[in-house]
Amino acid sequence: MESDEDRDEDDAPGLRKIIHVDMDAFFASVEQRDDPTLKGKPLAVGGSRERGVVAAASYEARKFGVRSAMASVVAARLCPQLIFRPPRFEVYKGVSRQIRAIFAEFTPLIEPLSLDEAYLDVTRDLQGIGSATHMAELIRARILRETGLTASAGVSYNKFLAKLASDQNKPDGLCVIRPGEGAQFVSALPVRRFHGVGPRGAEKMAALGIATGADLRAKDMAFLREHFGAQADYLYRAVRGIDLRAVRPNRPRKSLGGERTFDRDISTGPGLREALVGIIDLVWRDIEKARARGRTVTLKLRLSDFTIRTHATSLARAVEGREEFAAMARGLLEDVLPLPQPARLMGLTLSALESGAGVEAEPVPAAEGAQMMLF
Repeated sequence: MESDEDRDEDDAPGLRKIIHVDMDAFFASVEQRDDPTLKGKPLAVGGSRERGVVAAASYEARKFGVRSAMASVVAARLCPQLIFRPPRFEVYKGVSRQIRAIFAEFTPLIEPLSLDEAYLDVTRDLQGIGSATHMAELIRARILRETGLTASAGVSYNKFLAKLASDQNKPDGLCVIRPGEGAQFVSALPVRRFHGVGPRGAEKMAALGIATGADLRAKDMAFLREHFGAQADYLYRAVRGIDLRAVRPNRPRKSLGGERTFDRDISTGPGLREALVGIIDLVWRDIEKARARGRTVTLKLRLSDFTIRTHATSLARAVEGREEFAAMARGLLEDVLPLPQPARLMGLTLSALESGAGVEAEPVPAAEGAQMMLF
């Protein structure tokens, strides 16, 4: 008898109609929309020519190799004519709410991943349109008409394939992967395109002779478990076009936090303590707004050489108020002082959140193109 692991995509239960919508260079596109003098020019949102990190890059900047999460000084070297603009997250959040309102006319099953992308389960057709592909076309047209921005969309029968498809014809593109086509589509892709496979994972696979989905599919489960441990099951199914995850609206929020990149590196204890006060205020406002309660506070520091240090402390119960949160944050900072190098960024996070009202996930202003690296 055939095992679940041997079953291919055509035999997988629970086929759905899933659309993954991904806005094109969202932050940068909003800036170009609101300031027509920026249209057609290489633009970076975030940081400055001397400091910080690029949060988003326009397609004109990407031609020079500028990418999100890149140090601004590196981006400026790659593209000397690069224009920097500070992020306006409240504006981006407002546009994101407009887009989500459009989604809600087609389905209540919306799973936001960030301000600029979301999964939609349109298996249940609220408007009687009949075709998920046509729904994706209508959604993209509405977004363009109401916001002046373009979106790319992927349509398929599961989340993994829909996300791959949305990236296939960017910008302003649409790609459909129909039942029976998933495994063939995935086999031709470089493994770096798989969601969750970061640069290190791709390097590890290359060392094992794995460059494409077809190479990965040729490896059996024993091989995958030996080399990739807990990610073996995911990789085995993904390369066969199998993903049984449901679209999950109102995902529980796992953490709440914020961070700041300093105008100049800070090396002294007094300077870092002063900076911490502002970050405590920044994060606690969001915690109160979300009515969140959590047990773990984490301090994040990015040093001048771009290495990241994190230090956390937890209680057996939820943090009771701002003063306790601030005291825990101050204690974490004192534990790591003195630093071996000056700090260029500091952040705080509250996690181990209690389930219940006020802690549903809100789209986060993640750097565009960022991925959760599984290994």
